[in-house]
Amino acid sequence: MRITVFGATGGTGRQLVEQAVAAGHEVTAVVRDPGRLPIRHAQLEVATADVTDAAQLRPLVAGADAAVSGLGSPTNKGAGIASTGTHAILRALEAEGVERFVAVSAAPVGDQPQDESALFRATMLPMVRRAFKNVYADLAVMENEIRGSRLGWTIVRPPQLTDEPGTGTWQLREGTAVPHRHRITRADLAGAVLAMAQDGSTARKIYGVAN
Repeated sequence: MRITVFGATGGTGRQLVEQAVAAGHEVTAVVRDPGRLPIRHAQLEVATADVTDAAQLRPLVAGADAAVSGLGSPTNKGAGIASTGTHAILRALEAEGVERFVAVSAAPVGDQPQDESALFRATMLPMVRRAFKNVYADLAVMENEIRGSRLGWTIVRPPQLTDEPGTGTWQLREGTAVPHRHRITRADLAGAVLAMAQDGSTARKIYGVAN
């Protein structure tokens, strides 16, 4: 496949790039600062662009089979990039006729499963939502943009991300977070995203994912 990766210099984005080229895909990694992506591979093109400018993004998605995005800010101060960047990405994908798009959001953005523990829903979840209020508000706007598009999109909502080694396995639940599972490695999140990008049955659906 030919895959364009947005947010390629973030922790998840780097995993997406590394795993995609290792699997034999042709990858275009879209970055603001190429120096922050120390990955070199014969099947990797590192492209510098303003992710909020659809005109700059169009040639970087032209001919792609899929695009995947790890865009987002880890802090409230930087919130806004997920929604503004995704707005431009969607316009570029639609203009170039690229159908498949998988975006990483976050578990606290969506509904929690009824079989989740009452303690988590009553204490931990509200605390996390307050602490990262702007981050999750930005991701909620991003999700609305995606759901309103004509693309074959998939939204992936992970819980807390870790830099531990990947396990090669993960759990999915359509529509809500995975109950009682509150962590996932960035490596496994990237693996799940790439698997979904190649699986048309996940199109126009939202999934919780966790280890």
